[in-house]
Amino acid sequence: MVASAGAVIPVTASSSAAAPAGKACDSRNNNSYSKLLECVSAEGVTKHLEAFQAIADANGGTRATETPGYRASVDYVVEVLEKSGWSADVVPFTYNATDTVLQQVAPTQTAHPHAGATGTGEGDVTEAVVPVDINLAGTRQNTSGCEDADFAGFPAGSIALLQRGGPPAPAPTCSFRVKALNAEEAGASAVIIFNQGDASAGDRFGVISPTLAPTAEDPIVVDIPVVGTSFAAGQALAQPGSRARVAVDFREVTDFNVIGELEGEVDDNVVMAGAHLDSVPAGPGINDNGSGSSGLLDVVEAMGNSKPHNTVRFAWWGAEEIGLLGSTAWVGQRTQAEKDEIALYLNFDMIGSPNYYFGIYDANESSFVAPVPVPEGSEHIEGTLESFYTVRSEPYDDSAFSGRSDYQAFINNGIPSGGLFTGAEVVKTPQQQAIWGGVAGESFDQCYHLACDTIDNVNQKALDVNSDAVAFAVLTYAYSTEGVNGVPGRKVPGKFTIPAPAGPEHTFAGPLGGDDGHDHDHEAEAS
Repeated sequence: MVASAGAVIPVTASSSAAAPAGKACDSRNNNSYSKLLECVSAEGVTKHLEAFQAIADANGGTRATETPGYRASVDYVVEVLEKSGWSADVVPFTYNATDTVLQQVAPTQTAHPHAGATGTGEGDVTEAVVPVDINLAGTRQNTSGCEDADFAGFPAGSIALLQRGGPPAPAPTCSFRVKALNAEEAGASAVIIFNQGDASAGDRFGVISPTLAPTAEDPIVVDIPVVGTSFAAGQALAQPGSRARVAVDFREVTDFNVIGELEGEVDDNVVMAGAHLDSVPAGPGINDNGSGSSGLLDVVEAMGNSKPHNTVRFAWWGAEEIGLLGSTAWVGQRTQAEKDEIALYLNFDMIGSPNYYFGIYDANESSFVAPVPVPEGSEHIEGTLESFYTVRSEPYDDSAFSGRSDYQAFINNGIPSGGLFTGAEVVKTPQQQAIWGGVAGESFDQCYHLACDTIDNVNQKALDVNSDAVAFAVLTYAYSTEGVNGVPGRKVPGKFTIPAPAGPEHTFAGPLGGDDGHDHDHEAEAS
């Protein structure tokens, strides 16, 4: 699919090589592709990444929700927006946070690392731990807790020990929700879900934060406490005679999204783009997701003097890492009329992975069957991003249109969406190494959700190309969203045209050639 009529871009090499002096970028109206892309660069993105790293360094090494590091990140984004001539609005939202305990009391006394599950119930239970159809050997392939039969003879009142995993493709996946509901129905007093322990599935050894797929109407999926933990903890808890304490206690938390806006000639056809601002507690979150947040900030600075046709609105979301909470809350706070004004949403979550590939959300399902509704108009966004990579002679591939990032709330409300992704914990194949370079046999991001996700954990080429891709897509739709929602606009100034997309590389295995592992550990799918 080609981009909208009049969508243009200069056919040049990397924009950073010929970037003009900063004062020129700051003072002029960067209203064409050539001007805007000259002023957006890896260097500009890295400036913001360094600021986020400094914030984490000064605040215990993290920028996670509920921490001073996150609040300092919010303040930094607001400062950049206001200096660049955009409006800045800090929007509060509330959610139920959890205080949790996972303490093994027999045959040894051990406090295990863990995380609460989104959608868990409350409770404080000390009981025997009963493994349910787990597999600690070989590939550790399992369907633990996926079927009622797994719980035959389960002693009511015990704690169910479940393992991440599900049946192999093409069978339907087995979600954490299914596992937890089956355990509750079998009479479990609590549930512990531990990671699979399978390196071939993307190094599934660390602590998981299961999402039980709650909804706004049904935020608590089960009435019993559910926590996630590591494979090593699961091994220890699976010992004969194991007993444990599992506790979950709710408390209300207020956190914040940041919304920046650049007013256009049209105020009721809004082009939105967003990135989550929070890190995981374990580290500073520079690739995940300082990269997307900083890419937007570099575009903010370059567009400060622009006069777009459509209003442009950027969002930096809070509490993504614990269940997409900030974006879901913000969309839920909008009236239907306000949601109807949003022409489209662009999501940028991890755009600088050190062992990257260039991925675009697969709205036309050429590689992946989407497990979520794909709003009409989303294919046009995919085609626009594909055309950008094509004109830059950069090979690209599909990334599952799964809803497993902050675009979920938008697609659930029928808003066309798309975005970019450069890979997380899944291992790069030799074929992908031949196309994008890097190291086969290593994850796209070996520091995914770890303390080593620092300023050294980004690839400068990926940042350079993808910051341009962000700018290109935003400017395209700032002038016209006609190809997405039928609302006419204006032609982007300039005479350069772009080609039709070259097509994705189709390097992922799966029913249509796809499993890119865009599978944040907090996601709902267990397999």
